[in-house]
Amino acid sequence: MDSAPINLTNHFLIAMPGLEDEAFAKSVVYMCEHSNRGALGLVINKPSDITLKHLFDKVELPLHRDDLVQAPVFQGGPVQTERGFVLHESMMPGQESVYASTMSIPGGLEMTTSKDVLEALSTGAGPRKVFVSLGYSAWGEGQLESEISDNSWLTVAADVAVIFDTPVAQRYDKALMLLGLQSWMLSPDAGHA
Repeated sequence: MDSAPINLTNHFLIAMPGLEDEAFAKSVVYMCEHSNRGALGLVINKPSDITLKHLFDKVELPLHRDDLVQAPVFQGGPVQTERGFVLHESMMPGQESVYASTMSIPGGLEMTTSKDVLEALSTGAGPRKVFVSLGYSAWGEGQLESEISDNSWLTVAADVAVIFDTPVAQRYDKALMLLGLQSWMLSPDAGHA
């Protein structure tokens, strides 16, 4: 079987019910990058017990954005859990990012790992819609494709409204709805004879 390589950049991975790995059970992962070398994404529906206000206090920055004070910091995945990742809308679509260390994701979002995005937010500026996580999810070459063929994940083109405008508790179901599915339709035993 010779299939064309899949590119899941700017897609959601939705965990199947049979996926029991603690880091990924019932998770929705936004894929920031996917190539033949591997994949990188952020879990968008696993809030930590840290708020953005707490995070800003830890990095000794004020937070002059009332809309973000109570927002949770998310557990983006099991890799580099002490490092912050900021997913946000592009500040200047079609132009170079205004931040020092930013990955542009085809589809209009950017992921920034440099502190300058936090400094912009601390002054009340910065991107209007932000998602902040500690840690990220990563797969080595061929690993994600193997997990998908084992029925561990469903995939669907990402909808940024699920990331930025949907309450956390509803993100899994909203992502499934993009496929026309509801969680009761999925059996944990799907694909196993």
